[in-house]
Amino acid sequence: MVRDVVAVVAEPVAAFELGVVCEVFGLDRSGDGLPRFSFAVAAARPGLLRTSSGFEIKVEHGLQRLGRADLIAVPGWSTAGAPAPPALVAALHAAVGRGARVLGICSGTFLLAAAGLLDGQRAATHWRYAARMAELFPAVAVDAAALYVDTGPVVTTAGTAAAIDACLHLVRVDHGAAVANAIARRMVVPAHRSGGQAQFIEAAVPIDDGDQFAAVLDWAAQQLDAPVTVDAWAQQACMSPRTFARRFRAATGTTPRQWLIDQRVLHAQRLLEDTRLSVEAVARAVGFGSADALRHQMAARRGTTPTAHRRAFATSAVAGTAAGSEPVATSRRGRQSAGF
Repeated sequence: MVRDVVAVVAEPVAAFELGVVCEVFGLDRSGDGLPRFSFAVAAARPGLLRTSSGFEIKVEHGLQRLGRADLIAVPGWSTAGAPAPPALVAALHAAVGRGARVLGICSGTFLLAAAGLLDGQRAATHWRYAARMAELFPAVAVDAAALYVDTGPVVTTAGTAAAIDACLHLVRVDHGAAVANAIARRMVVPAHRSGGQAQFIEAAVPIDDGDQFAAVLDWAAQQLDAPVTVDAWAQQACMSPRTFARRFRAATGTTPRQWLIDQRVLHAQRLLEDTRLSVEAVARAVGFGSADALRHQMAARRGTTPTAHRRAFATSAVAGTAAGSEPVATSRRGRQSAGF
């Protein structure tokens, strides 16, 4: 379980990415009943280090501080492809070997790739650097569309705000949904974002489509328990179905159907965590129509079942008392209700 966190940095220190790690793991929220993490910043050469934003920070710890960390975060690194410092590579491998986790944020994934920790693995990085990373490290399966990728001991993220998503994910995995949600509320950010980097890459749609799509996405999010067709959605956007589908993909990086399924799965997770509804009732409430359909979609998108998710992430008031269960095997029947 993550309780001791170290951010390892080098010049120029990525100020925002480091700030995200500090915000999630470096603040004492024990007064609110939340876990308190032991937190430190370390460098191969401690001392005053300049940041990418023009100011300096004082780093007091050397690489020996990594020896007891449960999580080592790398908030940015050089994309030039220079060899990683041998002592740092050794420390990272030693950490993974004893069961610690390593988090590469944005260009921080370049250090993990140079250290050989991503060989044969799928990894995320900022979309601007994805081609460069694939060129430098052909053994890494670079995913330019993901906000973050969790392969077990190593987690990699896209740029800037994706660090928030990954850090909250790590809190959620080890400390539960209630803790992650509470930290997210304190930070005034969503506890989980669906979608990928495609929705943030330049040249999506004209600016004036943004508010239009925000409105129809809000409308669709209120219709999760009912069939929603492309025709109805396009009508809300005052577009033809074909134009709507094309602009929707450009704006969000996915199709209307996939977006709606993702939202239904996300809403189902919340209901499983926060209510005592049976799995069948949750499936109906989010528009899947049957427990089999919900099981199939959760297995496909989350690699788990509704009952397993509830067991792992339910709030204390729900855990152990919720109705409904299902077999481990995932049924292939009844995948979806009418409409989407």
